Amino acid sequence: MKKVVFLMMMTVLFSSCGEFNKLLKSTDYELKYSYAKKYFNEKKYTKSATILEELVPIFRGSSFAEESLYLLAQSYYGQRDYQTASQYFETYYTTYPRGEYTELARFYSGYGLFLDSPDPRLDQALTLRAITQLQLYLEYYPQSERAPEAQNIMFELQEKLAYKEYLAARLYFNLGTYLGNNYQASVITAQNALRDYPYSRYREDLMFLVMRSKYEMSLASIEERLQGRYRDVVDEYYNYMNEYPEGKYTRQVKRYFDYVNQRINDGY
Repeated sequence: MKKVVFLMMMTVLFSSCGEFNKLLKSTDYELKYSYAKKYFNEKKYTKSATILEELVPIFRGSSFAEESLYLLAQSYYGQRDYQTASQYFETYYTTYPRGEYTELARFYSGYGLFLDSPDPRLDQALTLRAITQLQLYLEYYPQSERAPEAQNIMFELQEKLAYKEYLAARLYFNLGTYLGNNYQASVITAQNALRDYPYSRYREDLMFLVMRSKYEMSLASIEERLQGRYRDVVDEYYNYMNEYPEGKYTRQVKRYFDYVNQRINDGY
């Protein structure tokens, strides 16, 4: 019985493959398009994309042009090839700025890149592209029902960028004085992140890292710069305490402050 079922399945499979291969050789483009839509509706996105890749340039300027291009983008999206899908969505809304699917194309162009956005430790070029596409979407459709979702996704992507900067600043801190003053690099990286992502959930961590780095710099400072660097630590103490009087690093920053304040008072 199992052998009979297997043979029936193989027959259907080969029949299906034969139908598709025969279709690819056809010059009846409207027939091909009807099958492309059929495959798309059946979620056979690889087959629909294969046919549409051929038809889109052929249909250019015809009544099928707009829909076929949008379906091609959605076919790649359905395959989770989000970068290729984003490129075709962008081609669609550039070619048809007032088209039937323009709003959706603008949204999915960014949303697909968001789904493909890598781990914060990796290159974030896709994350930046996703933010750009979603910003454009919000500029064109600020009142859309998808606008809140687009805004929330942008916040999530910006948090990823902020975290990447925090990791970089922390790495510089951990390197310390190895092959140079990495504490200064930590300060600059963290301050840039605070400027670029002022509402990030990592703001407190970044502010603490700035103070901690400046504290370590003061400990390794030459005498001529000592008082100035102590005062830098004091400034960062007040910056932190003004924003986070009950913060998670309060005990540490008070300890740093007490040490450098005593040194200032002693004239060191």
